Amino acid sequence: MSRRCQLTGKKANNANSISHSHRCTKRLQHVNLQNKRVWWEGGKRWVKLRISTKAIKTLEIKGLEAMAKEAGINLNHY
Repeated sequence: MSRRCQLTGKKANNANSISHSHRCTKRLQHVNLQNKRVWWEGGKRWVKLRISTKAIKTLEIKGLEAMAKEAGINLNHY
């Protein structure tokens, strides 16, 4: 399973790790992913998703069905 948010599509960002001597080495900034069980009102059941914390905050505002429609995912498979 890739480290990618299922609703927003967020993934790791390329960055530099900078030492005290200012030597730059490549590193990844990973997304803060959480395994979350969300209540799906349309399907009358719980849905397990691996989503970022930013997506959890947005879920409370927009709702699950609206975000799933934007992401183009079918909630019956989760």
